[in-house]
Amino acid sequence: MVRKKLDKDEKVILDSYENEEWESVKTKKNVTKYQAIAQTTLKKDKRVNIRISERDLELLQERAFREGIPYQTLMSSVLHKYVTGIFSEKGM
Repeated sequence: MVRKKLDKDEKVILDSYENEEWESVKTKKNVTKYQAIAQTTLKKDKRVNIRISERDLELLQERAFREGIPYQTLMSSVLHKYVTGIFSEKGM
């Protein structure tokens, strides 16, 4: 196996995976959930380009990974919730 240079966290994850410490979470409920997310993602009809700090992008990607969704989907969801009033600024 050809490996690129991994950082400490990536090595821990890879070692854990190679030691078969991971379990599939494929359940009917999860499959249905991710299919719905994929279908919603595919319905997007406008593209927007934004510039954000590298650190903010990394944090978004980490959060999306924990949620099990693409980071673009997370960004879209947060923006949707904000503009529809589900999320609001603190103190407003």
